[in-house]
Amino acid sequence: MSFYDQLETRSPEARDRDLAAELPRAVARAQSAPGLAALLAGVDAPSVTGRAALARLPVLRKSELSAAQKAAPPFGGFTTRPAADFENIFQSPGPIYEPGRRDGDWWRLGRFLHAAGIGPGDILQNCFGYHLTPAGMMFESAARAVGAATLPAGTGQTELQVRAGVDIGTTAYAGTPDYLKIILDKAEEMGERMRFSRAVVSGGALFPSLRQAYAERGIACTQCYATADLGLIAYESPALDGMIVDERVIVEIVRPGTGDPVPEGEVGEVLVTTLNPDYPLVRFATGDLSAVLPGTSPCGRTNMRIKGWMGRADQTTKIKGMFVRPEQVAALVARHAEITRARVVADRAGDMDVMTVLLETGAQDAARYEGAVFDTLKLRGRIELVAPGSLPNDGKVIEDRRSYD
Repeated sequence: MSFYDQLETRSPEARDRDLAAELPRAVARAQSAPGLAALLAGVDAPSVTGRAALARLPVLRKSELSAAQKAAPPFGGFTTRPAADFENIFQSPGPIYEPGRRDGDWWRLGRFLHAAGIGPGDILQNCFGYHLTPAGMMFESAARAVGAATLPAGTGQTELQVRAGVDIGTTAYAGTPDYLKIILDKAEEMGERMRFSRAVVSGGALFPSLRQAYAERGIACTQCYATADLGLIAYESPALDGMIVDERVIVEIVRPGTGDPVPEGEVGEVLVTTLNPDYPLVRFATGDLSAVLPGTSPCGRTNMRIKGWMGRADQTTKIKGMFVRPEQVAALVARHAEITRARVVADRAGDMDVMTVLLETGAQDAARYEGAVFDTLKLRGRIELVAPGSLPNDGKVIEDRRSYD
């Protein structure tokens, strides 16, 4: 098996030593960006040499990025170079504006394509969009990095996609998981056969049944987790055993609504610190849920693995006309050392909202928590004490059981 570079097979000790050298530089670069200077004011960059120190820094949320961009367009002062120094400026829903560069594999997806077996001699049919959003350019940059040619197909016009793919002889597909099936089905309808042997997908759910259907057609399909802001975060290898974290980001899994890391295996929100010198986001909250897998991948890559996308962390819910947010639930837990976890459940009784607060604790008297519940959640509800470890490990701190049918 070949690896993209020696970073993928570093020992944990070597990775920690490299992190201790690189992380202070990354924090210092972030402090040089006007939009991040206030957030990181007072932080001693040289002392941030590992995960424990990183976990003490504030969390950057997309809402803050959006507000900063409105005040100082286009990037809100979050880049270390002016907008004119970037070859591309993209727009994502929000709107959020992201920079892009053509030199090197700026989004780092080449690592993913290499792991998928795509390289020289391949022609990648790139079915990610090229209009405003960066996904198309991200995968085209990755193809260049591994020496593959690209058919910049974009989205839609499926019959033309089939015609071009057959005529050119594209060997690999890049796009959303479900669009590949649409292309394959259209090819069969036209009496043609696509020559795909590899597929690299993102931007949607790759269900096991869909992956199996592609395998039965002779197509090995793997997926990655990437965003416009951060580039590659994690990716599958042929081992298909979790997603391996990219070597140029630091991933933390934290309790939703906080910046507090959760134990290995527990579901929480994904925070990412990128070592990109042009766009040095620190503890950027993706809003996605995942969990760390124990051990390393059977493929030989040694970095941390995560389970992949497991839902959204923003569980803000309106109950009795009041918004209840994950950070309020976290504040409730923080007030009592004997409470390990909490979950707010919204339900209906007749035409009325009802709220139940489940508290993991060894305590016996629910009444003692009534004041804290009202102070933090601004609502009164039934309090139920449950044994430590009994709440589901799904990352939820607010559960809405109401039916809206």
